[in-house]
Amino acid sequence: MRKVRIITDSCADLTPELMEKYGIDYGRMNTVYNGEVKVADLSWSAEEAHGFYDIIRNGERITTTQVPPEEFDRVFRKYLSLGEDVIYISCSHKQTNSIFTAERQAEELKKEFPDAQIRCIDSLHASVGEGMIAIGGAKLAMEGKNIDEVESGILELVRTTNEFLTVHSLEYLKRAGRIKATSAFFGNLMGVKPIIIANTEGEQAAVMKVKGRATSFKTIISLLKAALSGEDGNGTGDGSDFNGREIYIAHADCRAEELDALRGMILAEMPGSVLTTLMMGPIIGASVGPDAVAIFGVGRPIRDEL
Repeated sequence: MRKVRIITDSCADLTPELMEKYGIDYGRMNTVYNGEVKVADLSWSAEEAHGFYDIIRNGERITTTQVPPEEFDRVFRKYLSLGEDVIYISCSHKQTNSIFTAERQAEELKKEFPDAQIRCIDSLHASVGEGMIAIGGAKLAMEGKNIDEVESGILELVRTTNEFLTVHSLEYLKRAGRIKATSAFFGNLMGVKPIIIANTEGEQAAVMKVKGRATSFKTIISLLKAALSGEDGNGTGDGSDFNGREIYIAHADCRAEELDALRGMILAEMPGSVLTTLMMGPIIGASVGPDAVAIFGVGRPIRDEL
């Protein structure tokens, strides 16, 4: 049986350490600033990330590109040449066309590697939601599952990975064309913070507004707790079912003390959960803007309405 290799892309926001741990590779996207194209490398340092977000804070715009065909050729070919099958887990098709580029490149490579299988799966998520799905698939591959079994497990994670995001302003997402929201959500009311979910269509959808940063944190924690509790979330619903549950935090260069407060709030509501905090990478960061915060967990099937 051929080994299965999980590949994702720059939107997954996984650290090099996590990718090495689980044997994950990724296709590099690009950022464009002042006419200069740079690879969206997820190995950037905290200092580099801070400088990146400060550019946006200063009112300048950084744009992004999808994974180029030659990059898919490089990363797919690397593992096909080793006799491995490949599963590519993409950022949502609502955020990038990379999934379609990957499918076309896969068809070309199958002519050269007729015995290999290349599966391209739309995660319907972005950022660490996509990354969590990649990790879940990699764990199945490491257990020795065949490609059909790994694909089946990934599709279940696509269905049950819940994301709740808050941003200071929808302006960045609006500018990037990556938000589903009515015009009412784009008002500039002082201190009002939007709450965003990844819906069943793979859209970043604004679903409510709350007053203040602290309330936005409490809201996304409450929403994730509900998604991980009760029958649908594989828990009892009595507050005792979070022991060992993995919860991921992704942030866009937030202050350390703010992140400490957020972690404390999560553990108070979901005691025993295992927290991992990751920086949003350059592709996601250019879309959501500085100081965005998202939390993720696997629970009940995702919904379009709260």
